[in-house]
Parts: sequence; C-alpha cells; structure tokens
Amino acid sequence: MIRSMTAYASAERAGPSGTLTCELRTVNHRYLEISPRLPDDMRGFESALRERIATRLSRGKVDVTVRLRAEAGSGEGLRVNGEVLSRLSELALDLEQRFPRMQVQFTELLRFPGVLQQPEADADALQAALLGVLDQALAALGDTRAREGGKLAEMLRERLDAVEKIVADVRGWLPEIRTALRARLEARLADIRQPADPGRLEQELVLQITRMDVDEELDRLATHIGEARRVLALKEPVGRRLDFLMQEFNREANTLGSKSVDSRTTNAAVELKVLIEQMREQVQNIE
Repeated sequence: MIRSMTAYASAERAGPSGTLTCELRTVNHRYLEISPRLPDDMRGFESALRERIATRLSRGKVDVTVRLRAEAGSGEGLRVNGEVLSRLSELALDLEQRFPRMQVQFTELLRFPGVLQQPEADADALQAALLGVLDQALAALGDTRAREGGKLAEMLRERLDAVEKIVADVRGWLPEIRTALRARLEARLADIRQPADPGRLEQELVLQITRMDVDEELDRLATHIGEARRVLALKEPVGRRLDFLMQEFNREANTLGSKSVDSRTTNAAVELKVLIEQMREQVQNIE
C-alpha cells in the first residue's frame, strides 16, 4: 500500500496526571528522523516513544508534541518545599538591602523551580498513558498517510499509462523512420557524381540504423513500467524502490533523445522526461 510521508494527526487521552494530547506532523525525508517534544516529567520515556514510532513508520521527518493539561482539582496533594522557600527568603533579605524597591509576587515565587511539589505519579502508569495516546495518534496518522498515498498512487498510474503510450507510439514510428533514413542516405549519395558501391551503401545504412536503434531502450522502458506497477501493489513501504526506478526511467529517456534522428522521437523523449520528473516529485513523498 502506498503511503504518503506528509500528514498530520492528533489524539487525546486521560492520564494519571491529567489529559494528554499528542500531535504528529510528518514530512518527506530520506530516512526516519524523530523530533519529540515532551513535558519535563515524561522525558525519561523518550526512548520508548522513539521505539514505538519506529515500529509504525519507516521514513519521514516526524515532529512529536505531547502536552499535559492538568484537570480541575488536580492541585490536591500539592505541598510547598519549606527548605527551598527558606533559602529564597534568606536570599531576598540579603538582596533587600541592595535593592530596597525590589518586590516579589506570590505567583512568581510559586513558579520558582522546586517550590511547589506534586505527589510523584506512578511512572509505569504515566508511560502507559503516553504510549496509549501515541498509538491513537499513530493510527490516525496511518489513515491519513494511506489516503494521501492512494491519491499519489493514482497519479503515478496515470503517468505510467502516458509513458506506455509514448513507448507504443515510438515503436510504431520506427519502420517509417528507418525507411526515411534510407531515403535520405540514398539522396545524399545521389548527389555524389561518382557512383556509389551498393555494398558500401548497405554498410552505411546498417551503421546509421544501428546508431539510432532504440529497441533496447523501449524494451527497458516497458520493463520499468511493469515493475513500477508491480511495486505500487506491494503492501510494504516502496518509496526507495520507486525512487531507483525513476532514475532508470530517466536514463532510458536520455538515451532515446540522444539517438533520435526524427523530430517525433525527439519530442517523445522530451515528453517522457517531463512525465518522469513529475513522477519523481511524487515518489519523493512516498514512504
């Protein structure tokens, strides 16, 4: 199944210390890069969070933001750290002599690290709540990536159909192009006053046809089209395979253009490169 690397999802879940919210934002990247932002009392769970994400995603830059919102009444059990408060009081008395107009607001005092202490939450319960809300967000993210991936797959199939049509058109033109090439060569030789050796004419014709022969390139393009369609139907991540195929498509299109001796095949090579570039841009966003 094709999955896009660009998506957003969020989830919310009640935890032992309040309501947890998890937001996931992903964009395309060659590898899996995870950037978590966690509340201070959950930073010890970062490794477990990374491992959980790595089991669900294989590529993409993933921004993870987890917020904890305390519920009403969650202040029960709060206590003031008397030792820290005493030290702050001593410091304030010392500074008051130097800064007589200095004022300390009660709310500012409470925000000082270590003044207010909450009862320690059960670490296992807190980690379970974090991973639970993460799983919800990952499930929603997977659905979004699958929907976007379906659209990308459809656009890729449309362009593969267009590439296949160009390949068929070029195959149909080849007999006519070869006939025209022979006629041009004979016309040039006819301008030469000295009669041309028929054997030499055939040798030159074979040489010219060999130089412009694109049967192998067309065969490889057809093979790449079939392989791309097969890969699009696979269940596992296929972005890297498709990226390699786009390079092979581009190689054959370049060779087709370099061997062209007819405006139709030249235009076909240009149109192929446009379609391949469009596919390459889409493939870059596929997991």
